[in-house]
Amino acid sequence: MYKHYSKIILLLIAFCSLSGCVGVPKGVTTVNGFEIDRYLGEWYEIARLDHSFERGLTNVSANYSLREDGGVKVINKGYDPVKNEWNEAEGKAYFVGDKSLGQLKVSFFGPFYGAYNILKLDKKDYQYSLVSGPDFSYLWILARSPDLDQSVKNSLISYAKEKGFATDQLIFVSHDKVK
Repeated sequence: MYKHYSKIILLLIAFCSLSGCVGVPKGVTTVNGFEIDRYLGEWYEIARLDHSFERGLTNVSANYSLREDGGVKVINKGYDPVKNEWNEAEGKAYFVGDKSLGQLKVSFFGPFYGAYNILKLDKKDYQYSLVSGPDFSYLWILARSPDLDQSVKNSLISYAKEKGFATDQLIFVSHDKVK
């Protein structure tokens, strides 16, 4: 059975008690022409900047589906090899303003929201995306499969570095477990 990320709840409480939880990092813009229906489904975490709520996890994925209230249901899963168990967190996301922009707010705990900013996206096939939080300390590379072509990774990393993210600190996620 999956266990909920207890660390996520504590981190989001602390994180969202600060102002600017749903903003975009300075000098960065979100994608336009975004289509939520094409973004739904399974995404694999290819790389991330380290945070306590994901520390040590492998095989991390996110699944997005529509909620009845018009929002997005978010299911994040990751494997903890030290505890030999899967962790799961369920959240909800809503657009911040215009639905054609890749700017959402996500919550895993009550009324506290954090930013989910889509900075880069494969608009043709929706096969990869680059996502940030409200500042330069949160960054994820996501893909529809556990592997992403190295040239695409390099391009996303180069863009993120140019914008000010600490790409030399990226953690590349292994996907060696069958869920």
